Amino acid sequence: MALTPSVPEARRWLCQAKSDLKAAHNDIRRCCPNWVLFKVHQALEKALVAAVLCCGEAFAIHCLMKPGGLKGMAQWLEAKEPELQGLVLDVQLLCDCSVDGKATQYPNYHTFPVIPCEAFPSVDEEDILKKAQKVLGTLKNLVDRK
Repeated sequence: MALTPSVPEARRWLCQAKSDLKAAHNDIRRCCPNWVLFKVHQALEKALVAAVLCCGEAFAIHCLMKPGGLKGMAQWLEAKEPELQGLVLDVQLLCDCSVDGKATQYPNYHTFPVIPCEAFPSVDEEDILKKAQKVLGTLKNLVDRK
């Protein structure tokens, strides 16, 4: 299913991204860093889709499954919108902090017997949320200018 590019559709996706980030914030210090990381991933993914949509590009949901994921969308956006310089680096920093849609949820991404809820004990959840908020703010500014 392809999403029709428009600013209202972009705002709808951005609104859900903010909600996902708020949900991540609610999980801080609740012994479930994998859920914080997963919800941040979901927020970033939706905010990046919002930015793509407001740039006038149709977006097929299956594109999220292709290699490159968040970083691929960030690279496309940074090339299309020069004022987003630094977006790829910001997204890469979050990915390097274990913001991931799979490893945070599935045991097969970890060595046996580790499961996702045990795999991220030293994650600085507050720092990750600050970095994610920065990216969402950057993408919101882009959507607001369109």
